[in-house]
Amino acid sequence: MKALGVLAVSALLMTGGLPAYADNKAVAIDEMAGYLEFIDYGGGVIFAEQIPRDEYKNIMVIDARDAGQFSKGHIPGAVNIEWRKVLEQREKIPKDRMVLIYCNTGSLSAQAGFALRVAGYENVKILQGGFEEWKAKGGLDANRKAQGSAAKH
Repeated sequence: MKALGVLAVSALLMTGGLPAYADNKAVAIDEMAGYLEFIDYGGGVIFAEQIPRDEYKNIMVIDARDAGQFSKGHIPGAVNIEWRKVLEQREKIPKDRMVLIYCNTGSLSAQAGFALRVAGYENVKILQGGFEEWKAKGGLDANRKAQGSAAKH
């Protein structure tokens, strides 16, 4: 994979511009198309109820919202890297353990996750429904609550 071209086009697609990188554009788009054909459906998404409370300590959690939203509330232990900055700050993101990215509803974190996955991060998961759904499902206890409701059926 020609990482420079893919990273450049990914970043520019997310910000809406494609100026001087036109030479690499076709190659990068082909590389992204190949990635989309390879990834399994839903492979980059995880639900709050799939994460046991104790597992959060083993996950790097990235809050992809802006600093103002992060300061009003976030998943405990999360680091704030705004979605537009994930490629710029990728040296802070490990490749050897799960990385969970979320925003408010999942749309911006999906873009950040896609950019990271194309950049070679195979360990990235997007929190389905984002922070709002995570809270509604019970936050850190979503897994326990889901298991409790499954036992009643």
